[in-house]
Amino acid sequence: MAKIELWLEMEIGITGGEEDGVDNSSVDNASLYTQPEDILEIHNALSPISQAFSIAAGFGNVHGVYKPGNVKLQPELLAKHQKYAHEQLKSENPLPIYLVFHGGSGSTKEEIKTAVENGVVKMNVDTDCQWAYMEGHRNYFLKNQEYLKSQVGNPDGADKPNKKYADPRVWVREGEKTMKARCQEALTDLRTNNTI
Repeated sequence: MAKIELWLEMEIGITGGEEDGVDNSSVDNASLYTQPEDILEIHNALSPISQAFSIAAGFGNVHGVYKPGNVKLQPELLAKHQKYAHEQLKSENPLPIYLVFHGGSGSTKEEIKTAVENGVVKMNVDTDCQWAYMEGHRNYFLKNQEYLKSQVGNPDGADKPNKKYADPRVWVREGEKTMKARCQEALTDLRTNNTI
């Protein structure tokens, strides 16, 4: 890690749900919560090599978005993990561990705020970003559906061309706009707006 200036992210424990063909939707709920001793063990193993690492500790995280109440996310547990590491490491920093929030899509603003206050430096929102990208395309196609049924002929006239509506450079851009808005929302939630 240190020789090539590589940042390493360690996922310890299990993130529930399904992603990339790995289905953890039926794991025991208790498996979704990492213990502070596990976090410290990883920290102590990697620290002598480099400080360039973060730990994705489970606090009820689930990939994807589910009906409210089905996921028991407990970001307040991260405070206990940080306190334990702080005491064991005798660190001056009350948040000595860089934490990652896996399965952040669909989380409430309060859950995100609590996670950030307890040392989360990165959050994954893949499902939210996928949805945002699709949303731009969907909205474009629904709005312009009468212009997308044939190459010629639309509400403006039977002989009017539809090339400008079917151009992928136009509708792909709409997906980029909605994904950009979702990413900007995440940057605000993580308190990183205008920090670079």
